[in-house]
Amino acid sequence: MAGIKDLNILLSNIEPILDERDFVFCFFPSLDWEQISELTPIGIFHEKEGITLIIDQEDAVNRDIGYQSVYKLITLNVHSSLDAVGLTAAFSTKLAEKNISANVVAAYYHDHIFVPREKAEQALSAILELQK
Repeated sequence: MAGIKDLNILLSNIEPILDERDFVFCFFPSLDWEQISELTPIGIFHEKEGITLIIDQEDAVNRDIGYQSVYKLITLNVHSSLDAVGLTAAFSTKLAEKNISANVVAAYYHDHIFVPREKAEQALSAILELQK
């Protein structure tokens, strides 16, 4: 099924959902797929410097994996097209107005925004303002 491209439709149906879990971004200079699967990351990105995993903070603590900051995940529960124009700009601008950093992952069906744990409720409210 194709995602929505129209920015007005996307914004009016944005439906952000705040995940209750805490997430961290961890970096590994090298890692094999067996190690990765044991950590059950919700995000993986391979850069020239190594591999970044987004994992549950509890998993990082239990496995003594270092991290710098803790994030909450807000998922936009609208099926956005990967070709949609302006959605990321709209919510990132709104969050920037509130001095909230955003780490964005666009997946096939939804956009996922990682925000600092202590600003998660404020970020959720800010994104909901876009629906009005």
